[in-house]
Amino acid sequence: METKKQIGVWMDHSVAHLMDSKDNGILTSDIRSEFTHQVKQEALNKNENIMHNKEQQQQSGFYHKISEAIKNHKEVLLFGPTSAKDELSNLLKADHHFENVKVEVKHADKMTENQRQAFVKEYFHIE
Repeated sequence: METKKQIGVWMDHSVAHLMDSKDNGILTSDIRSEFTHQVKQEALNKNENIMHNKEQQQQSGFYHKISEAIKNHKEVLLFGPTSAKDELSNLLKADHHFENVKVEVKHADKMTENQRQAFVKEYFHIE
């Protein structure tokens, strides 16, 4: 029996918590944005335009890392409290590598790790 390749990603603009369904369990990992508060302050001290350019470059790199981590899945659930999930969804829709991938976007508030895992298990009907 082929296992379904399903993954849930709770994300905001600073971190993505990936929850990969494996053998009726959940394997978790994190991807963090490199655009930290310290990087923002350093860039702002130089110039506001530099700060915005740096933020865009690092957000793009953050979304690229997430895309690479989820590219071999057939079903992807993006959820979280900010617009980051929508921004990533739009990038995935434009990427032909994801044309046969079902991507669902759901709003969710801040959650503990157990709450995130329960949300993914319920969504994908994992025991």
